[in-house]
Amino acid sequence: MPAKTFVVQHADELSRVAQELIPLLHRYPVVTFSGKLGSGKTALIKEICRLLMVKETVTSPTFTLLNEYETSTGRPVYHFDFYRITRPEEIYDLGYEEYLFSGNLCFIEWPEMAENILLPDALRVNIETDNHKRRHISIVEPESTLLS
Repeated sequence: MPAKTFVVQHADELSRVAQELIPLLHRYPVVTFSGKLGSGKTALIKEICRLLMVKETVTSPTFTLLNEYETSTGRPVYHFDFYRITRPEEIYDLGYEEYLFSGNLCFIEWPEMAENILLPDALRVNIETDNHKRRHISIVEPESTLLS
């Protein structure tokens, strides 16, 4: 299945991307967000959380590595940011398996820092910016589930 791609000019347009992602979260609770610094990874996660009616303020966990939220229905949401990860051991120290295999929502920024320990069936969101300050956001479903 080819990636579904959106072109977003302004942050207020992230809602339509988030609305496309939300139905996929039942099938893929682990979602990775890739893109350069400032590309809008956290902004998109904030919008997804807003639509999921997360109670807490959503912020980037760059320094804490993990923020925990809860939806209005009580479902946990785990928001990781691996930007500062320098060794895989740091991810193991977080107890990542407890989160990733919980069946709860896990949003992971900078997954490239931990590619070899992440689940192969994670939904992937790639964000690229162009010279006109537009974001090209691609949603890519895992290949392993496409074959079944």
